[in-house]
Amino acid sequence: MPQPTRPAAALLTAQALRFSRNETPVFGPLDFDVGAGEARLVQGDNGAGKTTLLKVLAGLLRADSGEIRFQGRAAGPALRARVVGYLGHLPAQKADLTALENLRFLCGLHGSRPGMSLEDAMATVGLAGYEDTLARQMSAGQRKRLSLARLWLSPAPLWLLDEPYANLDLEGIGLVNRMVQAHLREGGGAMVTTHGAYAAPPVRTRLLVLERAA
Repeated sequence: MPQPTRPAAALLTAQALRFSRNETPVFGPLDFDVGAGEARLVQGDNGAGKTTLLKVLAGLLRADSGEIRFQGRAAGPALRARVVGYLGHLPAQKADLTALENLRFLCGLHGSRPGMSLEDAMATVGLAGYEDTLARQMSAGQRKRLSLARLWLSPAPLWLLDEPYANLDLEGIGLVNRMVQAHLREGGGAMVTTHGAYAAPPVRTRLLVLERAA
């Protein structure tokens, strides 16, 4: 008799997650998960801890307490590096390298999707023709698109996107939405911080609302 198959573990599970800064609570305890094929929309006022939460999940900050699991396994540096693709407020680019050199350097650190070239990724985000442009010569919107190209190249199944629509025009916002839709269709998941529901990908979404600590 065939054995019943177990449901796949969530891409991300957080339990009783807390974070404080200088002994002042920022958020928590939080319990949430992100499954394959869905986006978790993180909303809250300035100071509610949206950016801090994503940094904790990305391993850039250490939680005071609680547990983070990726694909059912306890979070550790090697697993986090394989599972998580992080898009923060800063572009994480070297100003005196060209756009293509930046992508090559970052892919060398974090890996890239099989079968996708750096040039293809740049074309996808609307930067075809800017391959040899220095990052410092690019506008804020173009540098944001270069960060999106790096994300598009990432093999990580879980995207952590901190205000991904910032510095983008309407066409750029549509680009982010298409990228998230395609990522979820392929079985990926995403956590997206935003100030308002107007800036949210049109996909299967659950809401996580952070309240400013008293």
